[in-house]
Amino acid sequence: MDHEVYEQLKAAREPLLLWYDTNQRELPWRGNVSPYETWISEIMLQQTRVEAVKEYYRRFLERFPDIPTLAAADRDEVYCLWQGLGYYRRADMLHKAAKIVTEQYGGVLPGDHRSLLSLPGIGRYTAGAIASIGFGLPYPAVDGNVLRVIMRLLGRRDDIAEERLKTTVEQWLKEIYPRDRAGDFTQALMELGAIVCVPNGAPLCEECPWRKLCCCNAEGNWQEIPVKSGKKSRKIEEKTVFLLRYDNAVALHRRDREGLLANLWEFPNALGHWTEQEVIEHFPGAKIKKVGKAKHVFTHIEWHMIGYEIWFRQKKKPLDLIWVEKTDLEQYAIPAAFKAFKKAL
Repeated sequence: MDHEVYEQLKAAREPLLLWYDTNQRELPWRGNVSPYETWISEIMLQQTRVEAVKEYYRRFLERFPDIPTLAAADRDEVYCLWQGLGYYRRADMLHKAAKIVTEQYGGVLPGDHRSLLSLPGIGRYTAGAIASIGFGLPYPAVDGNVLRVIMRLLGRRDDIAEERLKTTVEQWLKEIYPRDRAGDFTQALMELGAIVCVPNGAPLCEECPWRKLCCCNAEGNWQEIPVKSGKKSRKIEEKTVFLLRYDNAVALHRRDREGLLANLWEFPNALGHWTEQEVIEHFPGAKIKKVGKAKHVFTHIEWHMIGYEIWFRQKKKPLDLIWVEKTDLEQYAIPAAFKAFKKAL
Protein backbone atom coordinates (compact mmCIF):
# COMPACT_ATOMS: atom_id res chain seq x y z
CA MET A 1 0.00 0.00 0.00
CA ASP A 2 1.15 3.51 -0.81
CA HIS A 3 2.66 5.13 2.31
CA GLU A 4 0.50 8.26 1.98
CA VAL A 5 -2.70 6.18 1.74
CA TYR A 6 -1.64 4.17 4.77
CA GLU A 7 -1.00 7.29 6.85
CA GLN A 8 -4.33 8.88 5.83
CA LEU A 9 -6.32 5.78 6.74
CA LYS A 10 -4.41 5.24 9.96
CA ALA A 11 -5.05 8.85 11.01
CA ALA A 12 -8.78 8.41 10.30
CA ARG A 13 -9.18 5.31 12.47
CA GLU A 14 -9.36 6.81 15.97
CA PRO A 15 -11.63 9.79 15.14
CA LEU A 16 -14.08 7.41 13.48
CA LEU A 17 -14.25 5.09 16.51
CA LEU A 18 -14.71 8.01 18.91
CA TRP A 19 -17.51 9.37 16.73
CA TYR A 20 -19.16 5.94 16.53
CA ASP A 21 -19.11 5.54 20.31
CA THR A 22 -21.42 8.53 20.73
CA ASN A 23 -23.36 8.61 17.43
CA GLN A 24 -24.25 5.04 16.55
CA ARG A 25 -27.93 4.30 16.00
CA GLU A 26 -29.78 1.85 18.20
CA LEU A 27 -30.52 -1.10 15.95
CA PRO A 28 -31.95 -4.52 16.93
CA TRP A 29 -28.90 -6.46 15.71
CA ARG A 30 -26.51 -4.33 17.77
CA GLY A 31 -28.07 -5.21 21.11
CA ASN A 32 -26.92 -8.80 21.33
CA VAL A 33 -24.10 -9.33 18.86
CA SER A 34 -23.50 -12.90 17.75
CA PRO A 35 -22.26 -14.44 14.48
CA TYR A 36 -25.74 -15.82 13.69
CA GLU A 37 -27.56 -12.56 14.35
CA THR A 38 -24.93 -10.63 12.38
CA TRP A 39 -25.43 -13.04 9.48
CA ILE A 40 -29.22 -12.66 9.46
CA SER A 41 -29.09 -8.86 9.69
CA GLU A 42 -26.48 -8.50 6.95
CA ILE A 43 -28.37 -10.73 4.53
CA MET A 44 -31.60 -8.84 5.20
CA LEU A 45 -29.91 -5.45 4.80
CA GLN A 46 -28.62 -6.24 1.32
CA GLN A 47 -30.43 -3.85 -1.05
CA THR A 48 -33.03 -3.10 1.65
CA ARG A 49 -33.54 -0.03 3.87
CA VAL A 50 -32.69 -0.31 7.56
CA GLU A 51 -36.18 0.78 8.69
CA ALA A 52 -37.79 -1.88 6.52
CA VAL A 53 -35.59 -4.61 7.98
CA LYS A 54 -36.13 -4.00 11.72
CA GLU A 55 -39.47 -5.74 12.13
CA TYR A 56 -38.59 -8.57 9.74
CA TYR A 57 -35.41 -9.19 11.75
CA ARG A 58 -37.32 -9.39 15.05
CA ARG A 59 -39.92 -11.78 13.65
CA PHE A 60 -37.32 -13.97 11.97
CA LEU A 61 -35.24 -14.32 15.14
CA GLU A 62 -38.34 -15.10 17.20
CA ARG A 63 -39.22 -17.98 14.88
CA PHE A 64 -35.64 -19.09 14.13
CA PRO A 65 -33.55 -18.29 17.22
CA ASP A 66 -30.63 -20.43 16.06
CA ILE A 67 -29.22 -22.12 12.98
CA PRO A 68 -30.53 -25.67 13.62
CA THR A 69 -34.08 -24.32 13.96
CA LEU A 70 -33.72 -22.46 10.66
CA ALA A 71 -32.22 -25.52 8.96
CA ALA A 72 -35.10 -27.75 10.11
CA ALA A 73 -37.79 -25.36 8.88
CA ASP A 74 -39.78 -25.87 5.71
CA ARG A 75 -38.52 -23.66 2.90
CA ASP A 76 -41.99 -22.21 2.29
CA GLU A 77 -42.18 -21.04 5.91
CA VAL A 78 -38.86 -19.25 5.48
CA TYR A 79 -40.20 -17.62 2.32
CA CYS A 80 -43.38 -16.51 4.10
CA LEU A 81 -41.42 -14.79 6.86
CA TRP A 82 -39.31 -13.14 4.16
CA GLN A 83 -42.36 -12.01 2.17
CA GLY A 84 -42.15 -8.28 1.45
CA LEU A 85 -38.36 -8.02 1.77
CA GLY A 86 -37.85 -9.01 -1.86
CA TYR A 87 -34.79 -10.59 -3.47
CA TYR A 88 -35.98 -14.00 -2.31
CA ARG A 89 -32.81 -15.72 -3.44
CA ARG A 90 -31.28 -14.37 -0.23
CA ALA A 91 -33.78 -16.38 1.82
CA ASP A 92 -33.17 -19.48 -0.27
CA MET A 93 -29.37 -19.24 0.16
CA LEU A 94 -29.80 -18.53 3.87
CA HIS A 95 -31.84 -21.70 4.30
CA LYS A 96 -29.38 -23.79 2.28
CA ALA A 97 -26.42 -22.43 4.24
CA ALA A 98 -28.16 -23.16 7.55
CA LYS A 99 -28.52 -26.81 6.53
CA ILE A 100 -24.82 -27.01 5.64
CA VAL A 101 -23.76 -25.34 8.88
CA THR A 102 -25.95 -27.74 10.87
CA GLU A 103 -24.60 -30.80 9.06
CA GLN A 104 -20.93 -29.81 8.83
CA TYR A 105 -20.32 -27.42 11.74
CA GLY A 106 -22.72 -28.61 14.42
CA GLY A 107 -25.13 -25.71 13.92
CA VAL A 108 -22.52 -23.02 14.67
CA LEU A 109 -21.10 -20.67 12.04
CA PRO A 110 -17.43 -21.34 11.38
CA GLY A 111 -15.13 -18.70 12.84
CA ASP A 112 -12.75 -18.37 9.92
CA HIS A 113 -13.13 -16.15 6.87
CA ARG A 114 -12.43 -18.83 4.25
CA SER A 115 -15.05 -21.23 5.62
CA LEU A 116 -17.63 -18.43 5.75
CA LEU A 117 -16.96 -17.68 2.07
CA SER A 118 -17.68 -21.31 1.18
CA LEU A 119 -21.30 -21.06 2.36
CA PRO A 120 -24.15 -20.31 -0.10
CA GLY A 121 -25.12 -16.65 -0.24
CA ILE A 122 -22.08 -15.39 1.68
CA GLY A 123 -19.80 -13.24 -0.44
CA ARG A 124 -16.80 -11.17 0.52
CA TYR A 125 -18.79 -8.34 2.07
CA THR A 126 -20.99 -10.60 4.22
CA ALA A 127 -18.06 -12.81 5.21
CA GLY A 128 -16.14 -9.72 6.29
CA ALA A 129 -19.10 -8.43 8.31
CA ILE A 130 -19.64 -11.76 10.10
CA ALA A 131 -15.92 -12.25 10.72
CA SER A 132 -15.38 -8.76 12.15
CA ILE A 133 -18.71 -8.03 13.90
CA GLY A 134 -19.55 -11.59 14.95
CA PHE A 135 -16.09 -12.94 15.71
CA GLY A 136 -13.97 -9.81 16.25
CA LEU A 137 -11.55 -10.68 13.43
CA PRO A 138 -9.79 -7.95 11.39
CA TYR A 139 -11.62 -8.44 8.10
CA PRO A 140 -13.19 -5.46 6.28
CA ALA A 141 -16.70 -5.47 4.82
CA VAL A 142 -16.51 -3.25 1.75
CA ASP A 143 -19.67 -2.21 -0.07
CA GLY A 144 -20.78 0.91 -1.95
CA ASN A 145 -21.11 2.97 1.25
CA VAL A 146 -17.59 2.11 2.38
CA LEU A 147 -16.12 2.74 -1.08
CA ARG A 148 -17.78 6.16 -1.15
CA VAL A 149 -16.42 7.35 2.21
CA ILE A 150 -12.93 6.00 1.52
CA MET A 151 -12.73 7.55 -1.96
CA ARG A 152 -13.86 10.90 -0.56
CA LEU A 153 -11.49 10.72 2.37
CA LEU A 154 -8.54 10.05 0.04
CA GLY A 155 -9.80 12.30 -2.76
CA ARG A 156 -9.44 9.49 -5.29
CA ARG A 157 -11.28 9.14 -8.60
CA ASP A 158 -11.00 5.38 -9.11
CA ASP A 159 -14.11 3.80 -10.65
CA ILE A 160 -15.99 2.16 -7.77
CA ALA A 161 -17.83 -0.06 -10.27
CA GLU A 162 -14.54 -1.90 -10.84
CA GLU A 163 -14.40 -5.08 -8.76
CA ARG A 164 -10.62 -4.84 -8.41
CA LEU A 165 -10.99 -1.53 -6.55
CA LYS A 166 -13.06 -3.28 -3.89
CA THR A 167 -10.25 -5.81 -3.46
CA THR A 168 -7.70 -2.99 -3.20
CA VAL A 169 -9.71 -1.13 -0.55
CA GLU A 170 -10.17 -4.36 1.42
CA GLN A 171 -6.39 -4.78 1.46
CA TRP A 172 -5.85 -1.14 2.52
CA LEU A 173 -8.30 -1.36 5.37
CA LYS A 174 -7.06 -4.71 6.59
CA GLU A 175 -3.66 -3.14 7.30
CA ILE A 176 -5.11 -0.50 9.62
CA TYR A 177 -7.91 -2.53 11.26
CA PRO A 178 -7.93 -2.19 15.07
CA ARG A 179 -7.67 -5.79 16.29
CA ASP A 180 -9.32 -4.97 19.62
CA ARG A 181 -12.33 -3.26 17.97
CA ALA A 182 -12.68 -4.90 14.57
CA GLY A 183 -16.46 -5.18 14.73
CA ASP A 184 -16.92 -1.60 15.88
CA PHE A 185 -14.68 -0.35 13.09
CA THR A 186 -16.68 -2.25 10.46
CA GLN A 187 -19.95 -0.84 11.80
CA ALA A 188 -18.50 2.65 12.15
CA LEU A 189 -17.57 2.69 8.45
CA MET A 190 -21.07 1.49 7.58
CA GLU A 191 -22.64 4.09 9.86
CA LEU A 192 -20.61 6.96 8.46
CA GLY A 193 -21.76 6.09 4.93
CA ALA A 194 -25.37 5.67 6.04
CA ILE A 195 -26.01 8.82 8.10
CA VAL A 196 -23.24 11.36 7.33
CA CYS A 197 -21.51 10.75 4.00
CA VAL A 198 -24.86 9.76 2.56
CA PRO A 199 -25.43 8.01 -0.80
CA ASN A 200 -27.89 10.57 -2.19
CA GLY A 201 -27.50 14.28 -1.70
CA ALA A 202 -24.91 16.43 0.02
CA PRO A 203 -22.78 14.89 2.78
CA LEU A 204 -23.16 16.34 6.28
CA CYS A 205 -19.53 17.40 6.46
CA GLU A 206 -19.91 19.49 9.62
CA GLU A 207 -21.00 16.35 11.49
CA CYS A 208 -18.24 14.16 10.07
CA PRO A 209 -15.36 12.95 12.26
CA TRP A 210 -13.14 13.14 9.17
CA ARG A 211 -13.94 16.73 8.20
CA LYS A 212 -10.37 17.90 8.93
CA LEU A 213 -8.81 14.87 7.23
CA CYS A 214 -11.05 14.52 4.18
CA CYS A 215 -9.57 15.58 0.83
CA CYS A 216 -13.02 15.86 -0.69
CA ASN A 217 -14.18 18.22 2.05
CA ALA A 218 -11.06 20.36 1.65
CA GLU A 219 -11.57 20.69 -2.09
CA GLY A 220 -15.38 20.93 -1.99
CA ASN A 221 -15.83 18.39 -4.79
CA TRP A 222 -18.14 15.80 -3.19
CA GLN A 223 -20.36 15.86 -6.30
CA GLU A 224 -17.47 14.51 -8.38
CA ILE A 225 -16.45 11.68 -6.02
CA PRO A 226 -16.99 8.77 -6.07
CA VAL A 227 -16.68 8.04 -9.77
CA LYS A 228 -18.91 5.27 -11.03
CA SER A 229 -19.30 4.06 -14.60
CA GLY A 230 -22.82 4.11 -15.99
CA LYS A 231 -25.34 1.35 -15.35
CA LYS A 232 -26.95 -0.64 -18.13
CA SER A 233 -30.56 0.28 -18.77
CA ARG A 234 -33.17 -2.16 -17.50
CA LYS A 235 -34.97 -4.49 -19.87
CA ILE A 236 -38.72 -3.86 -20.09
CA GLU A 237 -40.86 -6.99 -20.04
CA GLU A 238 -44.63 -6.86 -20.58
CA LYS A 239 -46.79 -9.42 -18.80
CA THR A 240 -50.45 -10.31 -18.46
CA VAL A 241 -51.48 -11.67 -15.04
CA PHE A 242 -54.45 -14.04 -14.72
CA LEU A 243 -56.36 -14.20 -11.43
CA LEU A 244 -58.07 -17.53 -11.99
CA ARG A 245 -61.05 -17.94 -9.65
CA TYR A 246 -63.47 -20.65 -8.68
CA ASP A 247 -65.78 -20.18 -5.70
CA ASN A 248 -63.45 -18.89 -2.91
CA ALA A 249 -60.29 -20.40 -4.41
CA VAL A 250 -57.50 -18.78 -6.42
CA ALA A 251 -55.01 -20.53 -8.71
CA LEU A 252 -51.27 -20.29 -8.02
CA HIS A 253 -48.27 -21.40 -10.00
CA ARG A 254 -44.83 -22.24 -8.62
CA ARG A 255 -41.92 -20.61 -10.45
CA ASP A 256 -38.90 -22.55 -11.68
CA ARG A 257 -36.18 -23.65 -9.26
CA GLU A 258 -33.63 -21.38 -10.94
CA GLY A 259 -33.68 -17.77 -12.07
CA LEU A 260 -35.67 -14.72 -11.01
CA LEU A 261 -37.97 -15.31 -7.98
CA ALA A 262 -36.99 -18.96 -7.97
CA ASN A 263 -39.36 -21.39 -6.18
CA LEU A 264 -41.87 -18.69 -5.23
CA TRP A 265 -45.61 -18.78 -5.86
CA GLU A 266 -47.18 -16.47 -8.41
CA PHE A 267 -50.45 -15.83 -10.15
CA PRO A 268 -50.41 -17.47 -13.62
CA ASN A 269 -49.14 -15.05 -16.23
CA ALA A 270 -47.99 -14.81 -19.83
CA LEU A 271 -45.62 -12.63 -21.80
CA GLY A 272 -47.08 -9.64 -23.59
CA HIS A 273 -50.15 -7.52 -22.95
CA TRP A 274 -53.17 -9.56 -23.94
CA THR A 275 -56.29 -7.86 -25.24
CA GLU A 276 -59.61 -8.65 -23.59
CA GLN A 277 -60.67 -10.51 -26.73
CA GLU A 278 -57.54 -12.70 -26.54
CA VAL A 279 -58.34 -13.54 -22.93
CA ILE A 280 -61.96 -14.40 -23.80
CA GLU A 281 -60.81 -16.70 -26.58
CA HIS A 282 -58.23 -18.38 -24.33
CA PHE A 283 -60.73 -18.95 -21.48
CA PRO A 284 -64.02 -19.71 -23.29
CA GLY A 285 -67.10 -19.64 -21.09
CA ALA A 286 -65.36 -17.87 -18.20
CA LYS A 287 -66.38 -14.50 -16.79
CA ILE A 288 -63.67 -11.94 -17.55
CA LYS A 289 -62.93 -8.69 -15.70
CA LYS A 290 -60.00 -6.26 -16.07
CA VAL A 291 -58.20 -5.56 -12.78
CA GLY A 292 -55.82 -2.75 -13.66
CA LYS A 293 -52.09 -2.33 -14.20
CA ALA A 294 -48.90 -2.57 -12.13
CA LYS A 295 -45.16 -2.10 -12.55
CA HIS A 296 -42.38 -3.79 -10.62
CA VAL A 297 -38.71 -2.90 -10.86
CA PHE A 298 -35.98 -5.48 -10.37
CA THR A 299 -32.25 -4.78 -10.60
CA HIS A 300 -31.94 -5.46 -14.32
CA ILE A 301 -35.53 -5.79 -15.51
CA GLU A 302 -38.92 -4.08 -15.20
CA TRP A 303 -42.22 -5.88 -15.39
CA HIS A 304 -45.07 -3.83 -16.88
CA MET A 305 -48.19 -5.83 -16.05
CA ILE A 306 -51.89 -5.79 -16.79
CA GLY A 307 -54.33 -8.16 -15.13
CA TYR A 308 -57.62 -9.98 -15.60
CA GLU A 309 -59.81 -11.72 -13.08
CA ILE A 310 -61.24 -14.90 -14.63
CA TRP A 311 -64.12 -16.77 -12.98
CA PHE A 312 -64.79 -20.40 -13.92
CA ARG A 313 -68.15 -22.12 -13.60
CA GLN A 314 -66.38 -25.44 -13.04
CA LYS A 315 -63.11 -26.06 -11.26
CA LYS A 316 -60.31 -26.60 -13.74
CA LYS A 317 -57.48 -28.99 -12.90
CA PRO A 318 -54.40 -27.81 -14.81
CA LEU A 319 -51.30 -29.86 -14.01
CA ASP A 320 -48.99 -26.97 -13.16
CA LEU A 321 -51.37 -24.99 -10.90
CA ILE A 322 -52.82 -25.45 -7.45
CA TRP A 323 -56.05 -24.04 -6.03
CA VAL A 324 -55.77 -22.15 -2.75
CA GLU A 325 -58.55 -20.75 -0.61
CA LYS A 326 -58.41 -16.97 -0.66
CA THR A 327 -58.16 -16.92 3.16
CA ASP A 328 -55.06 -19.16 2.98
CA LEU A 329 -53.04 -17.02 0.55
CA GLU A 330 -50.87 -15.61 3.36
CA GLN A 331 -49.39 -19.08 3.84
CA TYR A 332 -47.80 -18.85 0.40
CA ALA A 333 -44.81 -16.67 -0.45
CA ILE A 334 -46.11 -14.50 -3.28
CA PRO A 335 -43.58 -11.88 -4.43
CA ALA A 336 -44.26 -8.17 -3.97
CA ALA A 337 -44.33 -7.89 -7.77
CA PHE A 338 -47.89 -9.27 -7.62
CA LYS A 339 -48.99 -7.14 -4.65
CA ALA A 340 -51.40 -4.98 -6.66
CA PHE A 341 -53.16 -8.05 -8.08
CA LYS A 342 -53.34 -9.75 -4.69
CA LYS A 343 -55.12 -6.65 -3.38
CA ALA A 344 -57.59 -6.85 -6.27
CA LEU A 345 -58.91 -10.23 -5.12
